[in-house]
Amino acid sequence: MCTKGIARQVLLFALVFFLSTVHGQVSYSIPEEMAVGSVVGNIAQDLGLELKRLKSGRARVYAGDSTEYIELNKDRGLLTIKERIDREALCGQTTPCALDFQIILENPMELYRITVEIIDVNDNAPTFRNSEKRFEMPESAVVGSKFLLDKAMDLDIGINGLQTYTLKPTENFELKLHSQADGSKKVEMILQKPLDREKQEDISLVLTAMDGGEPLMSGTVKIHITVLDINDNAPVFTKAVYKTVVTENSPKGTVLTSVNAYDADKGSNGQVSYLIPNSQHDVSDLFFVQENGEVILVGDIDYETAKHYEIDVEAVDKGGLSDSSKIIVDVVDVNDNNPTINIISKSSSVNEDSAAGTVIAMISVNDPDSEKNGRVHCVMGDNIAFAIKSTSNGFYSIITDSALDRETDSGYNISVTCSDEGVPSLSSSVTLSLQVSDVNDNAPVFEKSSYAASIVENNTPGISVFSIKAVDADWKQNARVSYILDESSTNGVPISSYVSVDAETGVIRAVRSFDYEQMKDFVFRVKAQDGGSPPLSSNVSVKITIQDQNDNAPQVLYPVHTSGSLVAEMVPRSADVGYLVTKVVAVDVDSGQNAWLSYKLQKMTDRVLFEVGAQNGEIRTIRQITDKDAVKQKLTVVVEDNGQPARSATVNVNVAVADSFPEVLSEFTDFMPDKEYNDNLTFYLVLALAVVSFLFIISIISILSVKCYRWRREQMFYKSNGNLPVIPYYPPLYADAGGTGTLQRVYNYELYRTTDSRKSDVKYGGPCSQSIISLDTGGSQTLPHIQRDRMSTEDLKDQKQLDREKEENMSLLLTAMDGGEPLMSGTVHIYITVLDANDNAPVFTKAVYKSVIPEDSKKGTLVTSISASDVDKGSNGQVSYFISNSLDGVSDLFHIEENGDIVLVGKVDYETAKYYQIDIEAVDNGGLSDSSKIIVDVTDVNDNSPVINIISQSISINEDSPANTVVAMISVDDPDSEKNGEVHCGMNANIPFAIKSTSNGFYSVVTDSALDRETDSQYNITVTCSDEGVPSLSSTITLTLKIADVNDNAPLFEKSTYEASVVENNSPGLSVFTVKAVDADWKQNARVSYILDDSKINGVAVSSYVSVNAESGVIHAVRSFDYEQIKDFQFRVKAQDGGSPPLISNVSVKIVIQDQNDNAPQILYPVQTSSSILAEIVPRSADVGYLVTKVVAVDVDSGQNAWLSYKLVKATDRALFEVGAQNGEIRTVRQVTDKDAMKQKLTVIVEDNGQPSRSATVNVNVAVADSFPEVLSEFTEFTHDKEYNDNLTFYLVLALAVVSFLFVVSLIAILSVKCYRWRRDRMFYKSNGQLPVIPYYPPLYADVGGTGTLQHVYNYEVCRTTDSRKSDLKYSRPSSQSIISLDTSGTLTLRNAQRDKLVMEDQEDQKNGTASPIVPVHHLTWISARASQLLHC
Repeated sequence: MCTKGIARQVLLFALVFFLSTVHGQVSYSIPEEMAVGSVVGNIAQDLGLELKRLKSGRARVYAGDSTEYIELNKDRGLLTIKERIDREALCGQTTPCALDFQIILENPMELYRITVEIIDVNDNAPTFRNSEKRFEMPESAVVGSKFLLDKAMDLDIGINGLQTYTLKPTENFELKLHSQADGSKKVEMILQKPLDREKQEDISLVLTAMDGGEPLMSGTVKIHITVLDINDNAPVFTKAVYKTVVTENSPKGTVLTSVNAYDADKGSNGQVSYLIPNSQHDVSDLFFVQENGEVILVGDIDYETAKHYEIDVEAVDKGGLSDSSKIIVDVVDVNDNNPTINIISKSSSVNEDSAAGTVIAMISVNDPDSEKNGRVHCVMGDNIAFAIKSTSNGFYSIITDSALDRETDSGYNISVTCSDEGVPSLSSSVTLSLQVSDVNDNAPVFEKSSYAASIVENNTPGISVFSIKAVDADWKQNARVSYILDESSTNGVPISSYVSVDAETGVIRAVRSFDYEQMKDFVFRVKAQDGGSPPLSSNVSVKITIQDQNDNAPQVLYPVHTSGSLVAEMVPRSADVGYLVTKVVAVDVDSGQNAWLSYKLQKMTDRVLFEVGAQNGEIRTIRQITDKDAVKQKLTVVVEDNGQPARSATVNVNVAVADSFPEVLSEFTDFMPDKEYNDNLTFYLVLALAVVSFLFIISIISILSVKCYRWRREQMFYKSNGNLPVIPYYPPLYADAGGTGTLQRVYNYELYRTTDSRKSDVKYGGPCSQSIISLDTGGSQTLPHIQRDRMSTEDLKDQKQLDREKEENMSLLLTAMDGGEPLMSGTVHIYITVLDANDNAPVFTKAVYKSVIPEDSKKGTLVTSISASDVDKGSNGQVSYFISNSLDGVSDLFHIEENGDIVLVGKVDYETAKYYQIDIEAVDNGGLSDSSKIIVDVTDVNDNSPVINIISQSISINEDSPANTVVAMISVDDPDSEKNGEVHCGMNANIPFAIKSTSNGFYSVVTDSALDRETDSQYNITVTCSDEGVPSLSSTITLTLKIADVNDNAPLFEKSTYEASVVENNSPGLSVFTVKAVDADWKQNARVSYILDDSKINGVAVSSYVSVNAESGVIHAVRSFDYEQIKDFQFRVKAQDGGSPPLISNVSVKIVIQDQNDNAPQILYPVQTSSSILAEIVPRSADVGYLVTKVVAVDVDSGQNAWLSYKLVKATDRALFEVGAQNGEIRTVRQVTDKDAMKQKLTVIVEDNGQPSRSATVNVNVAVADSFPEVLSEFTEFTHDKEYNDNLTFYLVLALAVVSFLFVVSLIAILSVKCYRWRRDRMFYKSNGQLPVIPYYPPLYADVGGTGTLQHVYNYEVCRTTDSRKSDLKYSRPSSQSIISLDTSGTLTLRNAQRDKLVMEDQEDQKNGTASPIVPVHHLTWISARASQLLHC
């Protein structure tokens, strides 16, 4: 198609329409290929113009964008050839072909249209697309078959174009032409004579195309035809019968003979296959014919089964034609059958206690040979506990022959061999694997008959002493050994209280700490038990010897040293040298060298008078006593043992050197230990009366002293301002385990039991009695191959020509009849399949196909579908499609799929071509073909999008830029025309930008509102420009714009306030915690620095307390804090960014000081003094639980560091008194008897709950007596610092005076106590409610004595009210009713019954002028109160 001519005509029409005047038109006709400069015509003459007009009007030729083939000679007024004109290049097949151009003159403007027609000349010969073409045709192709040939192309037109074709030679084919609607001719080659490959396999033809011009021109193409072979020859055997011989022991693969057949066909049709068609006696399972004709043995030949075989063999080619022959095989017999052993039944295992004769397997033996070759005897291996026994013909049993022992042999491989009597003899063997199952017939055996070990006394409870081990010869569970401590007792105590044994490992551990002095050794038994059923066990004796440690100091038995009586040895002055003064007797409860004692004189009045025996402790004189020697002699003897380290004891021996007792009595008081007063008996008797009066005055002074002391103590409470510590809460499980259990209080065990802990609870597992069936899902079934029987004596032959298209399948019945009476016959069905030959050409369903596609169709678009049918079958009926007019460039735009779909593979453009003609061809595999054409019309669409160009663009902009700031400029162009080229631009919404049109096609992108980098630090501005076409097309560009930061955000702390804690006594420089602030700005503007705000705490700069790291915000302690001085403090921290100017924010920080246990408890009562005695009197009639006194202590620490516990660490009689663990009350635990000593001394330790804990110790003196005079007789015995020893005579003389004196003193003491309590109540009142709160102690809180929980007798919690200063303590009975819940607001919550009771008691107290200070509580949930708040009970 001449697209350029169309463009010129459109352009010319627009130009003519534009000009105001258009003059006439002149036409010329010239042949193509004229020489340059040739004259086309005299345009001046033809237009009637003068030559000067051409010159003055500056006449020129305007051809638009086209090439100027013709130029104007203004001097002569002629049109001449400027460029060589080729009609075929200019117009192609378009006719007529013309050049249209204009001659323009100015002054005035004139336009003349000129048309020059180009006449065709015969300058192009016909040409074919390919120089040669090849066909493959089966020799079965029928006469009249058509084969489409390629058309020739001639660029000339008319008579100069393509006119006719010729084909040579014409022996087998003739040529036939068909005229087409477009004037072209379809060329077909028709078979007019059958083909025979065996005569001529290759045929060469020449097709010539000729035009009608002068001179006549032509083009040729060579046609090469290859005749394909068909199966028209059957194979032929070289022999009718083949014979051979084979022995029955011949191995598989033995070649018996070779057969051979020949087929005259070629390729696959000439390939011959051999097969055995008949299945008589399973011949096909024994013999096989290979591809080369060799007959081989593939099965076992058995002479006893068949002595000879007749094998029918058939030769078949790939087309199904065949020939047959026969092979006769004679078999030679040999002894070739081994006995066959079959296991009928077998046990995989047998118990080791199975009796002899137990059947473990049954087998059957068979030999297919006959006579001697089939007679079988079976034997088995020696030296095994089994035997084989024949039960019947060919059946045998394998039985146990002796006792089994798994521990000796856990399994057997029993080999059974069966042999026949043939020559040579053949045999078979089978091996049976038998496992001997274990029976629990072996008890565990210890490695030793007995065990002995030693352990040093004072050992740590839980220490490993040694290990025992037992081994069980059985298997698995029967051999699993557990160790159990045999139940027994030592000295009446269960052995489990001394040791324990690990059930798994046999490790023996000490449960308690041993004392050699109490126990030297002990023996117990450990049982080892296996896991069988029933279990077997054995035991072993274990002896543990306690090794002594030097943990006891020597004890002096004589002389007896007491604090209230005097023991002295008298030595007469006439004693000789070596006189035995006395003997120091001492013992050491340790043993061995730890108990070897030595005596040494450490201190004496006269070092040269006495000596002590180093081994026996005898004190003897070493010289004669003289009158100058003092009467009073005091010796200090040290008794030391031989342990490492050594321990010792010291005893003072008083010796009186005198001849009579009165002489000794005069020096008696000189032997007082601490301070002695030398007053003789006469002095005391003289002063008896004076002493009575003196003691009365002393008593009054003492009472006043006590009064003053207690008043000062109340002042201490008052001045404490209520900041006494809170007595803390002890958890219920804070208990001493004592020494009776396995775990001592010094240990803390975490116990984890596993499923393998055999001492744990029973594990129940389900019995595993189900059998497992293993199925092989991949198993396959092998079926005998069924061969078709074929006739070998008669052949079926075609009686007429076959036609598959008429009848593809035929069924025949072949009957074989014998000649007997009655006549009998057999039949076989014969099924014949007629194979297809390529005797039919494809046929298109339409002669012309039409389709329409838009010009914007994508590659792969389905244009249309074509179809051609071929009645042949298989490969002969498979049709392929081709595009034949590839010279037009159509094959570059369209493609035919195998299924006949025409798809678009190139780009179609309506402006380039409005339609396309596609010549198509359908060809089958035999070379037969048909042809058709497709007309494709192209529709125009709006297929050009606007083009956007960026003229200028900013990369970033400050966030404080004003509105209408220009950030980018673009230009837009659309190559389409009219509405398709009119463009409108817009941008994405919700951004602070707008687009404005500045001029035609130019736009500016400007800011539309305020910017904020912290909200959006970057924008992607999308500009979309769309035309007005239908459908509208658009283009998009994205402009990336970053927002530059401005310092407009102050730092922001993560919290509004901060609070942290630090433990007192901290190290200076300790990191307390971290503050953090975040600035929403960027880089330097977001860099935060931390500054400590200037302030003071208690007049001291805050920088003296803490510091802050400017970079990280870490707050460090500058000094070591003391909780007792400062509880908490507050300050402020500033966060400043790095902007210019900087922005600042601040935050409040509170630091709380946490208490540490750095203060020991302080004993408030009883007061310890060195010059006076405080003793509590307990009447002998006191009941169990009698309150003796109460130890009062405080701890200036707080929290659990101030929680105090009381423990009795030492007592004259530990079974008489106990101390309350929480309240410090000392009470009797049993009835006081007459046998109890009057003087009782108790040592109580008060310990806080800090880590580590701190403690204080107080001594409490208790007098068990019913009257004060009785106490007074022993009064001086309680003095710690100074003791007074008065003899019996002095007290007898003063007895009457003392009785009177005690009466007066008792009255004064009662009045003093009342006054003291009144003063103490004043202290409670003046404390303004700042006394400490006694918190909750749970009922199950353990007694520190290790005896269990608190006693049931009394359990009081006391809360004193501000009005309790006038009343004594009232003790009510324990309440078993419900809980009293106290909150920090001081509100009391009671049940109705308790509330009524409490109201009545309060009313009664108010009438009497007193208030009940005590509320008995049996269960108190919890009291939470600040130390500064007083709770009302």
